Amino acid sequence: MDVMGEKAALLDTGRNVRPVDRDETGEAVEEERQRIAAEAGGVEAMSVLGAMLLRRGDLDAAEPQLRAATAAGDRAAANNLGVLLHQRGYPEEAAGWWRIAAVAGSAAAAHALGRHHRERGDEPAAEYWLRQSAEQGHTLGAYALADLLEHRGDQNAERWMRAAAERGHREAAYRLARMLDLRAPGARRPGGGQDIRPSAPDEAEQWYRQAAARGHRRAALYLGAILEKRGALREAGRWYLTSAKDGEPRAACALGFLLRDAGDTESAATWWLRAAQEGDGNAANALGALHAERGETQTAERWYRAALDAGDVNGAYNLGLLCAEQGRTAQAEQWYRRAAYAGHREAANALAISLLQGGDTTGAEPWFSKSAEAGSVDAAFNLGILYAGRGDGVTALGWYERAAAAGHTEAALQAGMARLRQGDEQTAERHLRCAAGGGSAEAAFRLATLLDARRPPAPAHELGEPSHEKSEYEEWYERAAAQGHRRAQVRIGMLAAARGDVVEASRWYRRAAEGGSRNGAFNLGLLLAREGSEPEAALWWTRAADAGHGRAALRLALGCARRGELADGQRWADRAVSLGPTEVAERAARLRDALRQELSA
Repeated sequence: MDVMGEKAALLDTGRNVRPVDRDETGEAVEEERQRIAAEAGGVEAMSVLGAMLLRRGDLDAAEPQLRAATAAGDRAAANNLGVLLHQRGYPEEAAGWWRIAAVAGSAAAAHALGRHHRERGDEPAAEYWLRQSAEQGHTLGAYALADLLEHRGDQNAERWMRAAAERGHREAAYRLARMLDLRAPGARRPGGGQDIRPSAPDEAEQWYRQAAARGHRRAALYLGAILEKRGALREAGRWYLTSAKDGEPRAACALGFLLRDAGDTESAATWWLRAAQEGDGNAANALGALHAERGETQTAERWYRAALDAGDVNGAYNLGLLCAEQGRTAQAEQWYRRAAYAGHREAANALAISLLQGGDTTGAEPWFSKSAEAGSVDAAFNLGILYAGRGDGVTALGWYERAAAAGHTEAALQAGMARLRQGDEQTAERHLRCAAGGGSAEAAFRLATLLDARRPPAPAHELGEPSHEKSEYEEWYERAAAQGHRRAQVRIGMLAAARGDVVEASRWYRRAAEGGSRNGAFNLGLLLAREGSEPEAALWWTRAADAGHGRAALRLALGCARRGELADGQRWADRAVSLGPTEVAERAARLRDALRQELSA
């Protein structure tokens, strides 16, 4: 008697019977057969015929059939009569019939009644009837119950969402995936045993995949994002494409970035345009950046404004950057300020820098602070610079270490140097290692210097040549030297010279000297002089002396004196006196006086 009540599937609203695909001729024959049976007094036929007419939209013809079957106790007819009355605009009367059908055991009616109560704000009644429906295995009832429980923050929501998803409910599969995606992965059972179920991210992907396969465009979007993060770019692109074609602008935007990274800028622009026209601010910003790179500043500005109009505050920040590049400082500050007031941390940092460059230190500080407190690593570093400039080393160090902890290389270097000044070598070494590992040549040099100072005296070797194994400090010197650090290059040269490797020493001294190092030029001159290349040595000493190296000037003065070039010798001796250091100046003064006496003799 309840065939239609069990087989009729309601739409998501829970009110309208979903049409089924049947041959029209066969439908007509079946309807005529049920009509004949109904006229003969068959209650089940009345119920089936009423459902068929309701499905077709013929409410006037369906109502008497459903009322007759309902009066005879058919619960499926009572449920469908409720649907009909709801469609006619009589929700309270519809609820009355749903209640009758639900009490008689109709899961579909219990679902409809639960939805009715929820729409009216009676959540306890809604939960009662939705639970009745869900516990009878009704898919829509399970989903509606899960939705209600999730709205309340009830942890049982996942159980019913899973039940609906397992029965093929597309939206439930998507929402279950979102629940799992946002939950911490890798749960362990009490006692240390590993949970035999897949971890949350893996299971989330499974449900995204199921929902996406059923045409859920947002599930396809999130599935694409998971695959992209994993590096499965081709499959990610397919799901982004599927979602984008179904009208999901975020997928079109993501597909654009994927294509851009693959080098297909033109196709990327096509998808960004599609997404931007549908109101995606991120895509509008991407288009703005693309046109800015091409020098099309007016078009770039138009798209940045479109992003801002779409509610993406990055548009204001990008407008500020665009204006700053064009030298429109006042306008740039206005856009930065607008983005900063909306909570854009990098805009707050950029605004502070702009104010600082304009001499407004007082106005810059609160924006640096706001940006840093919001998580901007650059702003934390800039605050360190600001306080260091004021002589407040303690506060500066605090901000440097905060930025360094977030991976800021230059901040780690500054923190390491500050800790060295305090005598805290252990902490300094940790910071310098981070900075050197991040690519800072200066940090690599200072770390090498720190380690070099700790090395024990070289052991005496009685037999044969001493074996040389490269130490850690040498490796850091070499890393800094390879990055062009002139002092490190000189130091590597000195280490090579100490072990008798003149060729290696000369190579590093020459690189340092050519890079502008006066010490490198002086040491290269010493090597050349020892090898008998006095003229070339003099050239490098001249370069060093001109750069302010007192010992090089003294060497030149001595050379001139030996060759009898007394006037030039006196000139270089004067230069050495003025440059120092003290012992060099004293020796150069004695030489100068001697040369002067000889000249006046």
